[in-house]
Amino acid sequence: MGTRGLIFSSALVLLLLAQPVSVVSASPPFACDPASPSTRNYGFCQTTLPIDKRVNDLISRLTLEEKIQQLDDETPAIPRLGVPKYYWWSEALHGVSSWGHGIHFDPLTIPGATSFPQVILTAASFDQYLWYRIGQAIAVEARALYNAGHADGLTFWSPNVNIFRDPRWGRGQETPGEDPTTASKYAVAFVRGLQGDSPTGERPGQLMASACCKHFTAYDLDRWNGTLRYTFDARVTAQDMEDTFQPPFRGCVQEGRGTCVMCSYNRVNGVPTCADYNLLTEQAKNAWGLDGYIASDCAAVDFIYGATHYAKTLEEAVSYALKAGVDVNCGKAMSQHVGDAIKNGNVSESDVDRALFNGFSLRMKLGLFNGDPQKLPSGDIPPSQVCSTEHKNLALEAAQAGIVLLKNIGNTLPLARSNVTSLGVIGPNSNAPPSLLGNYNGPPCEVITPLDALQRSINNTRFAIGCNVPGNVSDIPEAVQLASSVDYVIMFMGLDQDQEREDLDRTDLVLPETQQTLISKVAEAAKKPIILVLISGGPLDITFAKDDPRIGAILWAGFPGEAGGSAISSIIFGDHNPGGKLPVTWYPQEFTKVPMTDMRMRADPATGYPGRTYRFYNGKPVYQFGYGLSYSSHSYEFAAGTTTSIYLNNSLSPRAHPNDPNTLSYDIASLGFNTCGELKISATVGVKNHGPMAGRHPVLLFSRWPSTEHGRPAKQLVDFQSVHLEAGESTKVEFSLSACEHLSRVTDDGRRVLDKGSHFLIVGDEEHEISIIA
Repeated sequence: MGTRGLIFSSALVLLLLAQPVSVVSASPPFACDPASPSTRNYGFCQTTLPIDKRVNDLISRLTLEEKIQQLDDETPAIPRLGVPKYYWWSEALHGVSSWGHGIHFDPLTIPGATSFPQVILTAASFDQYLWYRIGQAIAVEARALYNAGHADGLTFWSPNVNIFRDPRWGRGQETPGEDPTTASKYAVAFVRGLQGDSPTGERPGQLMASACCKHFTAYDLDRWNGTLRYTFDARVTAQDMEDTFQPPFRGCVQEGRGTCVMCSYNRVNGVPTCADYNLLTEQAKNAWGLDGYIASDCAAVDFIYGATHYAKTLEEAVSYALKAGVDVNCGKAMSQHVGDAIKNGNVSESDVDRALFNGFSLRMKLGLFNGDPQKLPSGDIPPSQVCSTEHKNLALEAAQAGIVLLKNIGNTLPLARSNVTSLGVIGPNSNAPPSLLGNYNGPPCEVITPLDALQRSINNTRFAIGCNVPGNVSDIPEAVQLASSVDYVIMFMGLDQDQEREDLDRTDLVLPETQQTLISKVAEAAKKPIILVLISGGPLDITFAKDDPRIGAILWAGFPGEAGGSAISSIIFGDHNPGGKLPVTWYPQEFTKVPMTDMRMRADPATGYPGRTYRFYNGKPVYQFGYGLSYSSHSYEFAAGTTTSIYLNNSLSPRAHPNDPNTLSYDIASLGFNTCGELKISATVGVKNHGPMAGRHPVLLFSRWPSTEHGRPAKQLVDFQSVHLEAGESTKVEFSLSACEHLSRVTDDGRRVLDKGSHFLIVGDEEHEISIIA
């Protein structure tokens, strides 16, 4: 193990030991103790009553001062009613995290939790059931921590379902990628798993945990070229809002039944999202039917005054937020200023009661007012469920499923172990545990680095770091000498949290210059074409490596989590057949000329604006959305029975486009629910694995129009399924679609319409035409 590895191993130990050592009780604090004669007869403790009656009973017993103190994320206990403190802020982006105030790891009892791959890599699996199972495993570990007295709450401010709009965004790693359909389906699957629902959405009763979809909305810039997320005003068209930014949140609330939405730091069209009544109350609560609460991002309410000066005082800021629909404020602003706001007539006590109703209702749905939580159905989940073998295996499976094979000239991969007599491992991400985890991580159960895993496979494995990630420290000659002396070379390059993270966007899409130099010199010195593994959250312009024949294979491994090293090794040696597909476009470096602050999705040829994401970008990508190779080859065909025509009632009148009388469209809202319900599409896709290996394969189904006129996307993903096929095996994949949902487009003014005429379904290189006929 090299010096770098020793440093990072030591750092990991320190990370584990640095977790706060807390004195924890044998069971968590709870309300409505049946052994307490002072509380057991309260109405809010009667589990036979409807929750709304219980909550109203509790609120009626609170003084105004007690109410106000319950509006922030760290709520104090109310001893006279037997109500314990509650901390709303915990994180579970890709495992129970040490971020926030609600979770307390202890090096002596529960030192860590399963660290799954960062979301951007998990998304690359395009496997909804895998996403569900990860959410489910996190919920089990969260309940185990709570049952052991290591948690002051069960509300987790995850997942992040913002669209990865710009490749430079430091938090893009936290998201399911750039596509609204993918992000929506991820939100639904993960939320159902985390909250304890079935994969199809049935709820057994009590919530396992509460999920919170964030950051609502059009939030995808942190710190770029002097522009900060706290002051950024995202100017978004009605068209882009409807077909890009809102679908993941709508899916989270309506299909996933997510119990929380978090408003973001930025403004949207001039209004801070946490002060926007139309966004929070009219849309999320009323139109979508949010059954839960709205949380502010931390200090976002303060920034309504302090950063943007949208409000003239903090008192006015909390008034705006409370009246807009914020129910839980992350920070201290509500408890400090709502009292004065009520005195001055800016808010009413009924505004406070509404917020408390939503918050206490959620706590009751978690079972926290039903007596001893250890006697609830989830109360017997023991600490042994944290870092269980099942969950660690799931972390490995998730990393394997997401890793994307970008290049494989002449079947460079997989390697046969028997042919590898000596192996050189080079690069700063070869043996750096923190680089595998991504942000919002918790202390992992264990970390297996790529160097660890490769050394277990090949005895004669030697290591040279070559350079550090930023490239300001290097020893290229040592790495070149190693490369020239071994049979095979594997390089682990890329980024880490010093290059991309929350509050840090990138300015470049290329690797640091020293890394590029190191890769090229090692490739030149190696006896055989080298294997390049990229560790990063965001996309990279690696055209130099893509075009270099001395680089035989390239893998993108995201931030693969605690089992990342094992997953990478299993793919390199052919124990696992890669099937991941890129969930985000990889742009060329020239894209950095486009300001991050330009929120437009669609291209503007008149000004040279290239558009964003695979749906609208008109440039040549380095790698396109959905790209990913396999050790097997696959073919597709649309099977007989796939819908070819959809007939609309002759009484329905289409509307002509104002500038194009030949484009006739039906307004989806005018068609109505019943008509849309009848416009079903059945698509059957035959898929064959031509060998030579078995593996899991995502089948991505797109739609497109005959042209991209009138702001239509070039194509858009409408559905996907992941199937496992043996070598030589064929199967049929059934897709059930709705014309109103999957073939419609959005107009300039934000209306969704269905065009009369031709539409096309696409899978691979195959297309199938569907005609809308009246």
